[in-house]
Parts: sequence; structure tokens; C-alpha cells
Amino acid sequence: MRNAQQTAVALDIIGMMDALKIESAVFGAFDWGARTACIIAALFPERCKGLVSVSGYLIGTPAGNRKPLPPQAEYEWWYQYYFATERGKLGYEANRNDFNRLIWKTASPRWAFDDATFARSAAAFDNPDHVEIVVHNYRWRLGLADGERKYDALEARLATGPAITVPSITMEGDANGAPHAPPAAYAKKFTGKYQHRTLSGGIGHNLPQEAPRDFAQAIIDVAAL
Repeated sequence: MRNAQQTAVALDIIGMMDALKIESAVFGAFDWGARTACIIAALFPERCKGLVSVSGYLIGTPAGNRKPLPPQAEYEWWYQYYFATERGKLGYEANRNDFNRLIWKTASPRWAFDDATFARSAAAFDNPDHVEIVVHNYRWRLGLADGERKYDALEARLATGPAITVPSITMEGDANGAPHAPPAAYAKKFTGKYQHRTLSGGIGHNLPQEAPRDFAQAIIDVAAL
């Protein structure tokens, strides 16, 4: 099984660090990467020197996702319901590039990326496990697919919404078209040294790529908090 539950992805990163003999590191990411970084910071703070998380605290649980959202938020999450169906899985398999180009445009509506920029990322969609991983992640998040029992204890800890104690900077773009919470909703989850930075100028969901200098500066700054 290509397991994409949140704990499995986080432990993959820990395993890679072990293989490379990296004891601890500064983590910075957005979307799935930010969720993974938040999990490592929360569960394994000894491996995380600092955290830069775009869109803040992203740890969730299938149980928490059972609660319905307001209609606008449900509308923005249309693709996770699409992936809940076999039609959605087949559709994504057949239209990976077109699907992801649409997501890029809706999540970052003011980002004028060119075909070459998209193509560099689109090469990853050809991975033979890509569709299975994406579909399992969203189905697991909605409680429609099971995870693995060996991760149950860690998932139970994540279900409590653990605080993140390592030095952290959260970031948000002023034109993020993807579903995201306001900074005030998650600020209290960061109990160590903490800053939030909102970037102006039409920065969308993919903040590290759309505003690389600001993101890199946050990585440097969080290491010194």
C-alpha cells in the first residue's frame, strides 16, 4: 500500500535524516510539506531546530475532518471530494498535468508562471506511485481509507493538537487562493519563540516559489530566534 497518512510521510523524512546522518535541521515548507514539518516539530522537536510553515499549523485528523465546513470552504476543497470517488482517481490518472495546472491557477491566481516553470514540477507527476499516494492521502483525511496500525499511537498524539515549541515563523501570502485559516486561529499553537509574516504583492499559495527571497530570509531568521 502507498500510505500517505500524515504520520507515514513525516516518518519518511525522519528516516531520510537518519540515513544522511542529519541529527536536526531547520524545516521550511508549504502545503503537504508544511504539514509534515509541523508534525516533526510537534512530535520530534529534538530533530527540528526551527520551523517556517506557510499557512501556519496544519496538523489535522480524520475525526476532526468529519465536522462540516461553511459552504465556501467546502467549495474550495472540491478536489478532495473528487478524489473520494473512483471517477476522481481515474480522472486524475488521465489528466495529471491539466488538473495540477488548474490547482496552481486557483491557488495562486496572481502568479504569472510560465510553461517551463510548471513543467519542472510536472515531471514529478509521472512517478508511478503519484496517483495512489495523492488519492490515499485525501481519502484517509476524510476517514474513507484506513491507515496502518503501527502509526496509531503517533496519530493519537496528533489528534490532541499538540503545541509546537520550537522557534517558528508562519507565513501567508495576501493572494492565497487555497483553503487556509487566518493567522489568529493558529497563533496559540506555537508556544516557543514565534513570528508571523504576511506578504503583500499578490503572493499565492506556493509562497516559497513565488517569494523565494522572503522565504529564504525566514529560514535564516528562524535559526537565530
